[in-house]
Amino acid sequence: MDYSVKHFRVNQIVGMAEPLRVLIVEDSLNDTLFVVRELLRGGFQVSSERVETAAAMKAALQATSWDLVISDYTLPQFNATEALAIYQALGLDIPFIIVSGGIGEERSSAIVKAGAHHFVLKDNLKPLVPAVRSELRAAQERRIRKRTERTAAFLSSLAESCDDAIIGQTLEGRIVSWNPGAERLYGYSAAEAIGRSVQMLVPAYRPQESAELSVKLARGEHIERFETVRVRKNGSLVEVSLGVSPIRGMSGRVIGASTVARDLTRKLQETERLKGIEELAAALTPNPANSLPPGIKV
Repeated sequence: MDYSVKHFRVNQIVGMAEPLRVLIVEDSLNDTLFVVRELLRGGFQVSSERVETAAAMKAALQATSWDLVISDYTLPQFNATEALAIYQALGLDIPFIIVSGGIGEERSSAIVKAGAHHFVLKDNLKPLVPAVRSELRAAQERRIRKRTERTAAFLSSLAESCDDAIIGQTLEGRIVSWNPGAERLYGYSAAEAIGRSVQMLVPAYRPQESAELSVKLARGEHIERFETVRVRKNGSLVEVSLGVSPIRGMSGRVIGASTVARDLTRKLQETERLKGIEELAAALTPNPANSLPPGIKV
């Protein structure tokens, strides 16, 4: 290895080592090697690059993806505050850890408050690996949470714009979500429906239907879409096509259900309307046989 270059990469496999791509902001090659060695000892398979200027750091961050940034506090042409500003301007969500000599409690606290995730002293690198593992886990949890939130927002927007009635309920039948389609179909507002039993939508002559569905869901059984009848707020009955899907918790256990109801009355009305239009069109269409001279048949 040529130790005279400012940029270098180190790769080493240690048993079942965990791959780790590290960008190191540091002017000292020896200090960089000490950091990499500590990470290798901690069970990481390290791929690292060293930079020591703002331009080089920005270029490296934009050129490839990294799992971690480790920065010295003070460099000849650069410092950790500027490095952190570049990192933040790029909108990255990976651990940013300061590894430096003694800079005083006030400065170390200030850089952490500014957004650095951790501070480790160069003369005591033992806390480095635990800090890296902790911050990597935290970053992964943030990414999962953001994906979950984006997915939830997307599904919520779909439910809000859907014409079908979409209802979320617990296994006990308590309503926990109610979209505008449900308001239109059943007549209850979300405030009126949430917290009540879904049994309020089931006709009195079908008292066991909801209980039977809950039992099947709790067993994890698949429920095919079926046609049934529901009761609106005004007491009128509406024929619906009902789809029921289980909702599972983090453990995989079924904790509730999502039901999607489609108004079959509308479908029947639309079918009848189209049939009427077709019959009218047929009646208005001239029959060629009626326009032929007498005595001529086709």
